[in-house]
Amino acid sequence: MILELDHIFKDYLQGKLTVPVLKDVTLHVEKGEYVAIMGPSGSGKTTLMNIIGCLDVPTSGTYKLNGNDLLHHKDKEMSRVRNRSIGFVFQSFNLLPRQSALDNVALPLLYAGVSRKERKDRAALALKKVGLEDRMSFKPTQLSGGQKQRVAIARAIVGEPDILLADEPTGALDSVSGLQVMELFKQLNEEGMTVIMITHDPDIAAHAGRTVLIRDGILSGTRGEALS
Repeated sequence: MILELDHIFKDYLQGKLTVPVLKDVTLHVEKGEYVAIMGPSGSGKTTLMNIIGCLDVPTSGTYKLNGNDLLHHKDKEMSRVRNRSIGFVFQSFNLLPRQSALDNVALPLLYAGVSRKERKDRAALALKKVGLEDRMSFKPTQLSGGQKQRVAIARAIVGEPDILLADEPTGALDSVSGLQVMELFKQLNEEGMTVIMITHDPDIAAHAGRTVLIRDGILSGTRGEALS
């Protein structure tokens, strides 16, 4: 088991009022799985993604990644886990506008202390993997939306993370580019990458091997129909 979330609760304080967002969430993901977490706006899926991505911590519960209890880690250790174990893909790409595609992809390796030559070599390989070997010197403003997202995917996988965590990865793309990104996720998953995707779109969720529904902070099992 690569990811184990057990009895996760997450509350936020709004003034003196406690607002429950996640309510006794349990989710286990096997290594090599492709899981979609699907829910409408306000369902708690973004909060759940932030906890999976070590960007937030639950109010209570346990979170194990590769058998390691992450909730006992200090901030510096959590940052190291984010950098080395989780590759992020965001709806808005989050690319540095003045940096080339190659430099954007190499950035996580810089934070990991990898040498300059190795960073360039590994970033070039990652861009080739996503079909952008001819766009390495291009800046984000010179790329289409679909190409920007492929650069973001290359950046997410360059460090060979345990999990690829994608938040609405096709939300800013046209349908053709979105399907290309889904094909790329399928390819990465078939090569052994564990993929967890957050989405509100049942057509996108259908590309995953398993879909988990969340509504009002509660996971409601695994099925394929849309949320209304």
